[in-house]
Amino acid sequence: MTDNLNQGTAEIAERRAESTRQIQAATGLDVAMLERLVRAFYGAARQDDVLGPSFDHVSDWDAHIAAITAFWSSAALATGSYSGRPLAAHLPLDLKPRHFARWLDLFERAARDICPAAGAELLIEKAQRIAKSLEIGAAAHRGELPGGAGRDQFR
Repeated sequence: MTDNLNQGTAEIAERRAESTRQIQAATGLDVAMLERLVRAFYGAARQDDVLGPSFDHVSDWDAHIAAITAFWSSAALATGSYSGRPLAAHLPLDLKPRHFARWLDLFERAARDICPAAGAELLIEKAQRIAKSLEIGAAAHRGELPGGAGRDQFR
């Protein structure tokens, strides 16, 4: 039984690694580039009038950068290196639609500046979906629907 479990785990790990290699080949992205992107984004976001105050609570920037790089590695490259809870981490920040819009603007600029076109497009698409999901989750937590949304807005 244990041998079958170990073999299954090894097969899953190899399939994940192959998927990651395929994404890297198609997009030009790798973990080092994602770290550069994360550092560039946070460099701009920390100085931003809208987003900057949201990061006042971060005391260990190296740990934060590592965690967010792991998040993007998992989200974009399917590495499985992140196991956190993004919504729970963002709820205490009381983020509103303007925060998400600004986040997307700065993130898109950084992605286009640092990444190859295919990689930037993948990251921007994922960022848009992640931002919408976090925005809906934050609004629901406050007992609101974002932007007067009806069902059709989310299809």
